[in-house]
Amino acid sequence: MVRVVGAAIVRRGRCLVAQRGAGGSAPLRWEFPGGKVEPGESPRQALRRELREELGVEIAVGRWLGSGWSRSGARVVRLDVYAAALRHGDPAAREHRRLDWLGPDDLGGLDWAQADVPVVPRVVALLRASRRR
Repeated sequence: MVRVVGAAIVRRGRCLVAQRGAGGSAPLRWEFPGGKVEPGESPRQALRRELREELGVEIAVGRWLGSGWSRSGARVVRLDVYAAALRHGDPAAREHRRLDWLGPDDLGGLDWAQADVPVVPRVVALLRASRRR
């Protein structure tokens, strides 16, 4: 099993989402940005490192939002998604085809990577709750 973490980075009632490139697994599908947990890392440490590498940003990791799974042959991926906020930097698509800030009504219309799908409704609820504050 491969452990992966993702961030639902929320700003002004919108969430940052990333579109995968045309090569690799789940080509052109959307995901919450993040990456693999390395040996000796906590999920939160891995998330901060991955977003520094992939997006060039520093984040504050918030609460755990949910998990999803995917399978490719014998490989099983477990994704844990956390709420997050930007601390420093503007996200840049270093490893993704595209980045976008989307509101709760837009997230359901994306072609999501399989492991991200179960967490999308929780992120929608988080965004809607943040707009009521």
